[in-house]
Amino acid sequence: MPLDPQRFLDDLHQLRSFGASGAGKGVVRQAYSDADIAARKWLAERMKDTGLEPHFDPLGNLFGLGAGKSLLLGSHSDTQPEGGWLDGALGVIAGLEIARASKEDGGPPVSCVSFQDEEGRFGVLTGSDVWAGKLTLAEADSFADNQGNTLGDMRGRLADLAGDFLPHDRFIGFLEMHIEQGPYLEETGLGIGVVTDIVGIRDMRISFEGRQNHAGTTPMHLRRDAFQALSSFNAALNSRFADVVTPATVWTIGRVALHPNASSVVPGRVEFSMQWRDADADRLARMEAIIKDTAQEIAADQGVKAELGPVMGIEPAAMDSGFQAELAKASEDLAPGRWQKMPSGALHDAANLATVLPAGMLFVPSIGGISHAFDEDTDEAELVLGLQVLDRAARALAG
Repeated sequence: MPLDPQRFLDDLHQLRSFGASGAGKGVVRQAYSDADIAARKWLAERMKDTGLEPHFDPLGNLFGLGAGKSLLLGSHSDTQPEGGWLDGALGVIAGLEIARASKEDGGPPVSCVSFQDEEGRFGVLTGSDVWAGKLTLAEADSFADNQGNTLGDMRGRLADLAGDFLPHDRFIGFLEMHIEQGPYLEETGLGIGVVTDIVGIRDMRISFEGRQNHAGTTPMHLRRDAFQALSSFNAALNSRFADVVTPATVWTIGRVALHPNASSVVPGRVEFSMQWRDADADRLARMEAIIKDTAQEIAADQGVKAELGPVMGIEPAAMDSGFQAELAKASEDLAPGRWQKMPSGALHDAANLATVLPAGMLFVPSIGGISHAFDEDTDEAELVLGLQVLDRAARALAG
């Protein structure tokens, strides 16, 4: 397959222009935003120019279809509110370049994809979650973002482009290339990580409803302070997890909305995100029970009301052994001694695809281990090496 590394890099930089933040290479391109829609329309045109058939499904997942049954490559092109230029976009453009090169060379058919809302504006891996059948479209439509917009309303912005959902058996398997989003590859001097499995994740929203009141005249023993409840919850949670978690387990309170968020007012309400990750499904379930019990106990102790939202998430997922083997072989051929098998601590669309298709995943280094930030970056030589390894494995798997 006549890969064109410069064409690949040019397309990657062009995609970065949609939602460019003006701060380094940073990008702001959340799902269904103007920048996201413009980027998807541009991607559809690039697919068409390549000889692929662009296909939007009802959720806004964009496929570039090769002829007949084919290997599927891709990732996502939406970003965090303050996102990097490579997270997801790298895998989409790598898939496009490999599909294009294969077609130009008369090789086997290859398709590519950009899944929608991987970054969780509304859910968790929403686009691939629905396509894989783990979530119905009606369920997804009810999800709301932090501003109260529902996914059902927002996907209407792409309604004029939407076709049907594609059947899973349209594809023989799935490959995803991604930045590591961690420090390991860079710190060890490795260029490639062949992913063995992806950790499971759970995500929910919790709120404490207390009593808003005057900060100067309300005695401490009479306060029903929502923020104090959150503070106590966080401290208790860290203690109660101690005998359950491992050094690889992580949990995060990442978003906090305090009301009325004023310096002279006792907070009456706080809503926050609670996320936890581990490779063991049983451990995730035990952590969920601890979280729920702790929230209710803290609420009762401090005279506030706890509201627990639905728990969303993805199960731990092992990558296909045959796909791992081809990626490992290609890595050794093109980067001898500079690759390693490794788990993924971040969640990716490949976790959902692995439930319906054989799936594999490849990492390239992240400079400083930084991601989900405007200064996310990877040396372009490492991006090209990852593309070449992915291409070689795809060629073997596509037949």
